Amino acid sequence: QVQLVETGGGLVQAGDSLRLSCVVSGDTSKTYAMGWFRQVPGKEREFVAAMSWTGGSTDYADSVKDRFTISKGSARNSATLQMNNLKPEDTAVYYCAARSLGFGTFRRPSEYEVWGQGTQVTVSS
Repeated sequence: QVQLVETGGGLVQAGDSLRLSCVVSGDTSKTYAMGWFRQVPGKEREFVAAMSWTGGSTDYADSVKDRFTISKGSARNSATLQMNNLKPEDTAVYYCAARSLGFGTFRRPSEYEVWGQGTQVTVSS
């Protein structure tokens, strides 16, 4: 069974940085395109960033472009989200997602097969 394990959330001040990590476990025979989403209570899950399975293509929401960077982690089928210059409006539960088929990047939650448990990021002003 494929699972995603996320780490790295926390409480920071505006302007600080955080790094989130996500590792796919359970099926090492496949390669995965990966994405990060976030959600606040009462709102839909929002696209943040995505990366193709090779890591060669990336995509970002306008709200995080030039501040966040998605990249491949050190482990196979892993991803990191480096978040710089954090703002209070970045406060949310952040979710990692993965899909094993297709080329390119994916923005819609329905396009992903597996989700992590979520990690809280809180940015104080």
